[in-house]
Amino acid sequence: MSRRKPAAAAARRPRATKQTAQSRPSRPVKSQPRQAKAKKQKRERKPIATSTKVLLLIGLVVTTLLLGGNWILHRPIFNVKTVHLYGVVHEDPKKVLKASGLELHPPLIGVSAHSIEHNLSTFRWISSVSVTKQWPSTVNVTIHETRPVAVAFNSAHVLEYVAANGADLGPAPINANYPTLVYLKPLNNSWPFMKAGFSAVYVAKKLPKSIAWQVSKINVAANGSVTLVMESPVSFVLGPPTKLKEKFVAIASVIAHTTLKAGDVVNVEAPTVLSVTGPPPS
Repeated sequence: MSRRKPAAAAARRPRATKQTAQSRPSRPVKSQPRQAKAKKQKRERKPIATSTKVLLLIGLVVTTLLLGGNWILHRPIFNVKTVHLYGVVHEDPKKVLKASGLELHPPLIGVSAHSIEHNLSTFRWISSVSVTKQWPSTVNVTIHETRPVAVAFNSAHVLEYVAANGADLGPAPINANYPTLVYLKPLNNSWPFMKAGFSAVYVAKKLPKSIAWQVSKINVAANGSVTLVMESPVSFVLGPPTKLKEKFVAIASVIAHTTLKAGDVVNVEAPTVLSVTGPPPS
């Protein structure tokens, strides 16, 4: 008997072949998440809104106009050529015009009341300035002068106007219709009415019209005590320059209802308690 197995039985199972990298089935690649991530990283830029474009265009146009307009306004045709000066009484108009800087023909666009006031700050009578412009090259300057409140003699016995801040405004005529300030017992020849004697200046500028025309002198001591010397002549002792309204009312009442003799002294330091004494011993 033959030992060979039948052909069907003899057929061997195929050997399992070793899978190589080429023959091994490739695993499905999870590419979708990466693609999604790539899409996230490369976002499409949104187009600039129409309104933003319009605003940018308007800003560009405005800037161009401003720069161009500024350049045009600084051309010689728009420089100051004509100046009209008003209100100058106590200062020399030629000196005022020269000091103002307008004679240098600056651009009209740069002229202002503030700059002219700064240039004229050395003039004692000038307190403020108003400016109007007439294009293309004319400036109207109105000078506002300081109003004096009194007069006083300086160390050379020259009568001077006194401003509301106590400054010396310059010579005054001997018949100037203002009360005369007198600083009692000065220690030196300096002008006292901006410091130690300012109380007299303060009273002078606060005087009501009903009393002011009757006041001849305003005496002030070193301690600030003030006395009004009337044309009568009657004196009213105010003391320190406080409660002036009440003191002026008391003075008006005394003048209207009391018969006073020349040389009488009325103390109104306490407006509700008045005292009248005769003239001091000579």
